[in-house]
Amino acid sequence: MNGSMKDRISELKKEKDVAILAHYYVDGEVQKIADYVGDSFYLSKIAAGLEQKNILFCGVRFMGESAKLLSPEKKVVMADDFADCPMAHMITVEKIAEVREQYDDLAVVCYVNSTAEIKAVSDVCVTSSNALRVVKKIPQKNIFFVPDENLGRYVAKKIPEKNFIFNDGFCHVHKSITVDNVLKAKEIYPDAIVLTHPECTGDVIAVSDFVGSTSEIIDFATKTDCEKFIICTEMGVFFELQEKNPGKKFYSVGHRQFCPNMKKVTLDKVEQALESMTSTVELPDDIIVEARKPLQRMLELS
Repeated sequence: MNGSMKDRISELKKEKDVAILAHYYVDGEVQKIADYVGDSFYLSKIAAGLEQKNILFCGVRFMGESAKLLSPEKKVVMADDFADCPMAHMITVEKIAEVREQYDDLAVVCYVNSTAEIKAVSDVCVTSSNALRVVKKIPQKNIFFVPDENLGRYVAKKIPEKNFIFNDGFCHVHKSITVDNVLKAKEIYPDAIVLTHPECTGDVIAVSDFVGSTSEIIDFATKTDCEKFIICTEMGVFFELQEKNPGKKFYSVGHRQFCPNMKKVTLDKVEQALESMTSTVELPDDIIVEARKPLQRMLELS
């Protein structure tokens, strides 16, 4: 790491009263300089209780929006204004309205990987780490799970008493992890156990030893006595896995475990964003009011 750049980032952060939040999927060098590093659930909780007046978000757009929704009085700046999540745009307000007309006793359960506009027309938000807990607690029988079909199907199998309606959305990184690649990796590393994110497809989940959110994968790998792991999620998580477990081995299942949007966030962009503080997250007041409700309900239920 460029020492002078690291010093400048630290200096700017103090000078401008900024907390730096980074997702596990951004580059390890960026994770090193962040004040808080975590998955989307952890970061959403942190954003809601920060003392600093300003937040610099090292992640994709919906994460910065969630921080703004929970702390509308704060200035939220994106390290890269063009880092976006394609899955967040795979559901529309019109589709949700259509499904609401078709079903009575319906809850629209919105994965946090979604736009503020979608959150504003949803009943409750969830993350991969709390989706099971939250959906079990909501009273409605019918669940329209948006935007990610794979996470929705994973939750539905665990809660058979509810009726799930699925949306045709997906994470391109997790969908690119195929069961054939996992099985090949198991042949190469027969002693390794498979740790998988629930955004992966059902056939990958079926051959996995553990399924959980990014933070749950890290916790499992850290606490278990196992020494070797095949990791089925975005490769940015390898930084934290190796930091916490220097004696353990972590293997990928292919070259596509890479989110180009998360990797747009670099150290020099962090420095530039702190210098200018201009790439702010701006949301209309009515969207902030409505979209906060499902996020706050998530925090209450989980």
